[in-house]
Amino acid sequence: MGEKSEVNGAGGARPVRVLMTAPSLDMLGGQSRQSAMLRERLREESSVEVTFLPVNPRLPGPLGRLQEVKYVRTVLTTLLYWAKLLLAAPRCDVLHVYSASYYSYLLSAAPALLVGKLYGKKTILNYHSGEAEDHLRNWRTALPTMRLADAFAVPSGYLVDVFARFGLRARAIHNIIELDHFRFRERAPLRPVFLTSRLLEPLYNVGCVLRAFALIQQRYPEASLKVAADGWQRPELEELARTLGLRNTEFVGAVPFERMPDVYDAADVYLTATNLDNMPGSIVECLACGLPVVTTDAGGIPYIVTHEETCLMVGLNDHEAMAAAALRLLEDPELVRAIARNGREHCRRFSWSLVQGEWLRLYHEVARARVGSEPSRRALSAE
Repeated sequence: MGEKSEVNGAGGARPVRVLMTAPSLDMLGGQSRQSAMLRERLREESSVEVTFLPVNPRLPGPLGRLQEVKYVRTVLTTLLYWAKLLLAAPRCDVLHVYSASYYSYLLSAAPALLVGKLYGKKTILNYHSGEAEDHLRNWRTALPTMRLADAFAVPSGYLVDVFARFGLRARAIHNIIELDHFRFRERAPLRPVFLTSRLLEPLYNVGCVLRAFALIQQRYPEASLKVAADGWQRPELEELARTLGLRNTEFVGAVPFERMPDVYDAADVYLTATNLDNMPGSIVECLACGLPVVTTDAGGIPYIVTHEETCLMVGLNDHEAMAAAALRLLEDPELVRAIARNGREHCRRFSWSLVQGEWLRLYHEVARARVGSEPSRRALSAE
C-alpha cells in the first residue's frame, strides 16, 4: 500500500481499513442482511473504516441487461467482481470475506482470499453455511484456499467445531439481531395460527412441515399455515399441500426483511423442519417476538436454543413428532409462557452491544498480525 503510518485506531494512528466483500441487498438472504447491518453500525466506530464491495456488482446502464441472461450473468458478474477486487484490495489493511459454501464460495470468497494473498493483505473468512462439513470434506478446492485466510469467523459454536475437525481454528462471533425491530408479545391463549419461512428447497424440508400440519388440522380443523418463502420447490410443495387436503394454507412467496416483523406478529407458532443448518436467524427473530418455535435438531440449532427452555425440538424428518410438539404448545399455556419469556431474554446475547467488541478486536488483531489467540466460543455456546 505504500503507507507507513501505524494501524491502530487509537492515539492518533489511522483506523484499520477494511474491505468487506458480501452479497448486496439485491440478493435477499442472511449474508446480505448481516453484512449490511454490520457496515451500518461500524460507521459509528472511529477505529475502523469499511469499504463495501458487493460480490454481485451490476454493470452500468444498458449493459446491465446482459446480466439477466443465464450463464452470461455468471461470466460477466465474475469478471466485474475480479476487476473491482483487484482495484480495491491494495487500499485496505484487512479483507473481511463473507462466504457460503460450494459454488458460492468458489465464485466469491476464494477470489478474495487469492487477491488478498497476492497483495499481502490480511484476510478474515466469515463463513456462514451449515453445509460446511460436506463442503470441506468433498470439494478439493475448499481447504487449500481457506488456508490462505489469516482468521476465521463463524456465527456459531457448531461451525467452530466443524472447522476444528479440519484443522482450522475459528472463533464464534454471532449474527446481529435488531431486537428493536421485533415487537414482543405473549400469546395467550395460543391460536392454531402457524408460520414457516424457510427457503422452498429440499435442504429445508418444508414438506415435513406440511405433513405435520395435516396432522394438526385433524385436531384443529380451523388451523392455518402461512408459507412465507419461495424457492424452486414451490410448485411441488403446493401440489403436496393439495394432495394432503390442507385447508387455510397460503404460499405468499418471499417476504422482504422489513415486513417480516409483521408476519411474525400475526402468527402464534413457528415451524421449521430443516435437515441441516448453522444459525438460522429466523429462529432468533421468533424468540425476539415471543413466537414459540418447533424446530428440528439439525446442525447448529442445538447450539442456539434449548429444548423445553427456549423452543421445542424434534428429530429430523419426523412430521409426527413435529405435530405432537405443536399440539403440546396449543394445550400447555404455562409452557408457552415460559418459552416466550426465556427466549426473549436469551436473544439479547445477539444484540450489537455484545457483538461490537468481538468484531473490533478481531479486526485489530488481524491488522497487527496477532491472530494466534484461542477461538472465542462463548458467543453461541449452549448454556
